[in-house]
Amino acid sequence: MPISNNRDRTKVIALDTPGSEPSSREILQRVYLALQEKGYNPVAQIASYLLCGDPLYITSHGDARTLVRQLDLQEVMEEILRYYIEGR
Repeated sequence: MPISNNRDRTKVIALDTPGSEPSSREILQRVYLALQEKGYNPVAQIASYLLCGDPLYITSHGDARTLVRQLDLQEVMEEILRYYIEGR
């Protein structure tokens, strides 16, 4: 019986595997696109959501409202502020 050579197989790395939670960046990108598709100003809508935490600023289109509720608002605001001040 021949020995299988694992070097001939390509390993697939799934970044968004079922059961894994999307990153904050992925969530914000999806929400941004959903808002854009519905004709809203995505930056204004997301900023309003981040300031008050009211998910009604986010469309339910594309499951965006469900997704945005997964965000840790404090963490997102800290990252935005860090990026704005430090320029990273």
